[in-house]
Amino acid sequence: MELIDSHAHIDFPQFAEDREAMLERARAAGVTTLLAIGTGPGPEKLDSAIPFAEQHDWIYATVGIHPHEAKEVTPKHLEELLRLAKHPRVIAWGEIGLDYFYDHSPRETQHQVFRDQMQLAARAELPIIIHCRDAWNDCLNLLEEHWKPTGLGGILHCFTSTLEDARRGIDIGLLISFAGNSTFPKAQNLREVAKALPLEKILIETDCPYLAPQPYRGKRNEPAYVAEVAHTLASVRNLSADEIAAVTAENFRRLFRLSRPQRSTAAESRT
Repeated sequence: MELIDSHAHIDFPQFAEDREAMLERARAAGVTTLLAIGTGPGPEKLDSAIPFAEQHDWIYATVGIHPHEAKEVTPKHLEELLRLAKHPRVIAWGEIGLDYFYDHSPRETQHQVFRDQMQLAARAELPIIIHCRDAWNDCLNLLEEHWKPTGLGGILHCFTSTLEDARRGIDIGLLISFAGNSTFPKAQNLREVAKALPLEKILIETDCPYLAPQPYRGKRNEPAYVAEVAHTLASVRNLSADEIAAVTAENFRRLFRLSRPQRSTAAESRT
């Protein structure tokens, strides 16, 4: 089974004691490609994911500032992001968006930083990775206005909303990514969305170290567990986990214009 974890925070301190072993477990589980999200601890470390992509040919990186830290952003941070976006291992900008659940930054500030980062991502010609929590209408409205015209696409990561919102995202050019919470017993609504969407529009992820899937719930999540998401989506689509893994891997490669892994490694190159 070839798995791609399309969203993992492998730089986080939860992995400090066993990071290399965690990556080895991912490879053993069939993870051939991993997208390391570069929001890190905030604007003070904008390159947090890049070292892992430099060290491992099967890992790619993103750069971006999470809406939680929007209030900390300065013009210098945005300039630095644009510079980092040119790194050959950076394939996306994110995660960016809106979060009204925690409201760690004022909503108007979140909106401005979201717009600024979409503008810069367009200049860098990179797809975007979207974080949205309890802000779906505002988030999708901003995406329709400022991102859809670029045609660059991206990912609605860790999707938690309705089928209608998923379809709006697809119309914008985004793929819909399902995480470990889709395996929870009370998440039947997410499984129904996953069942209804076109197969070519879905991805799987862990969002580790958060949202460990049901068999590991309450523990630290890690990339190897993306297989559980594949099994859950397979069960609602009446497909095998291998088929879900293959389709979501191809969807990921198509979005980021990546070639298939060569030989027994996950080495890939942008085309």
